[in-house]
Amino acid sequence: MTQARAPRADAVRNRKKILTAAGGQITAHGPDVGMDEIAAAAGVAVGTLYRHFPTKTELVAAVVAEYVARVADDAEAALARVTDSTGRALAELTAFLGRVVEQSVTDHAIKAAAQTLGAAPGDHTDEDRAGSAVAGLIHAGQADGDIHPDVTVNDIYLLFSTAPTEQPPAARDRWLALVTPGLTTQARQAQS
Repeated sequence: MTQARAPRADAVRNRKKILTAAGGQITAHGPDVGMDEIAAAAGVAVGTLYRHFPTKTELVAAVVAEYVARVADDAEAALARVTDSTGRALAELTAFLGRVVEQSVTDHAIKAAAQTLGAAPGDHTDEDRAGSAVAGLIHAGQADGDIHPDVTVNDIYLLFSTAPTEQPPAARDRWLALVTPGLTTQARQAQS
């Protein structure tokens, strides 16, 4: 049985440069940016880009996959702080919400391109990691008595989908201030 060889270091560097350039170009110029422009921004030949990503849909799916991996890493780091007793679950969940919303501000063009091209990562491992970590944060906050017992991971996803990513920072801060009480037990008790 032959074992697959690890990619060469230059191939790994080129892939990273292409993904970074694609994210930047799509954010700056929208989903219609050409592959030639992305290759130029990455400092690679167009043929190199196509060797890594035969279609624009595959390239955008890889950029989206990187975004999801960053979100998963962030969620797991937040949960680790709670598990290590260096953070409170509600505070970590609220901060996580804020960070994802801010990251979505710059990545909204990438999401639009993904929807336009039907590009979705085929591997859901990072999505599952993020959901698992968010569930851990919710459960820890519920155990602390800070997060309302009916809050679910789907509620957090719903909040992400309603975030005012097209609005200025003050509006995004206000959104977070308004939605956070809906997660807590204190706000619910005050409304009774």
